[in-house]
Amino acid sequence: MTTTTIRKKRIGAAIAAAAAACALGLGTAGTATAAITPHDVSCSNNAGHEPGGQQPNCKGNSLTQETENRNPAGHAPGGHNK
Repeated sequence: MTTTTIRKKRIGAAIAAAAAACALGLGTAGTATAAITPHDVSCSNNAGHEPGGQQPNCKGNSLTQETENRNPAGHAPGGHNK
């Protein structure tokens, strides 16, 4: 083989690798969606205390629903709560 043939193959391989990297990079961009949603965690009364035996969802008037933002894994991400 001549040096020009080897050089053409190397340039072709480099162009193909760059094109593949661009295609893979653009094809996967923006596919992940993680919705942060509020979840009921407790209730508080007018005095700011949690009533005894109270479930995460408020049952009754004069109670304030306390929520916490969570990601799909069930964790509260930093900086996203209230």
